[in-house]
Amino acid sequence: MKLFLDTNIIYDVFAERHPFYDDSAQIWNFAERGKIIGCVSVTTFSNLYYIMRREMGREKAERAMHILRAICTPIPFDTQILNQAIDSRMKDFEDAIQFFSALHSGADYLITRNVKDFPRVDIPVLTPEEFLGMNPDFS
Repeated sequence: MKLFLDTNIIYDVFAERHPFYDDSAQIWNFAERGKIIGCVSVTTFSNLYYIMRREMGREKAERAMHILRAICTPIPFDTQILNQAIDSRMKDFEDAIQFFSALHSGADYLITRNVKDFPRVDIPVLTPEEFLGMNPDFS
């Protein structure tokens, strides 16, 4: 199973943001153990690095980039995704990039905490809690 993980899910794990950490970390653990294929947009790396460096320092941000690269499959940001995001009329441009990257990746689900910001077409969009509530058996 392939899951596209929105930047907020990855940040929840690295920053241990509560109350979101437990569910996001469980999905991260599935990817870490190879039970799922975790995909992220290449833009997640730059966005996450920017936030983490500012809030936690350069060393932690750089370490997170290495870990993220080892665990998740980066989905390239190309002209097609850019054009789809620009033309989409989605309210948040970064979410549009995430959405079209998820489609481009061929993921089975897009996992985010901001489901209301994404269209509910072409790919199921779920919170970590909703996905885990489907009782995936990855033991």
